[in-house]
Amino acid sequence: MGKIRTPFFRIVVTDSRKARNGLSIEEIGRYVPGQEPSIMEVNSARAQYWLGVGAQPTAAVEAIFKVTGDWQKFKGLPGTEGTLKFATPKPAKSIAYEAAVKQAMDEPKEGATTMKKKAQEKLAAKANPVPVEEVVVPEATATEEVVETVVEATEVVAEAPVEVVAEAVVETSTDAAAE
Repeated sequence: MGKIRTPFFRIVVTDSRKARNGLSIEEIGRYVPGQEPSIMEVNSARAQYWLGVGAQPTAAVEAIFKVTGDWQKFKGLPGTEGTLKFATPKPAKSIAYEAAVKQAMDEPKEGATTMKKKAQEKLAAKANPVPVEEVVVPEATATEEVVETVVEATEVVAEAPVEVVAEAVVETSTDAAAE
């Protein structure tokens, strides 16, 4: 039984004179080897009854009975608890959901959604306005300061890239012409 690459076996009691896939007398368990650890479910009381009345298990079913401890019970051997491993129970999905909701309630409401890049830039610009630096030149000493600005501009010319140099020279000449 099962799907391709997902085996699933039933443990059944059947008459040995019947066909292998024929009608079974009773289903007493199941075996699913595709998981870790494998699922082995056996109705222990029914297995003990059928073994007691003379049923002979196949080699595979006998191995499953040894893992579950039913074979040891039948034979009176020690180790009746078996060596069956159980998977750790998974937490309920409702618990995980409640934890996620509780965590979401603790987060700030302001940044709940992600804005587009331009909207983020506009918001940042409004929050932190950049102060505009104004250059105020007193009229009485305009010629002295223009000379100082030309000297400073030539110093900047040596350090700055070509584009910035052209802008600095144009600005100083327009300042002198305006006065």
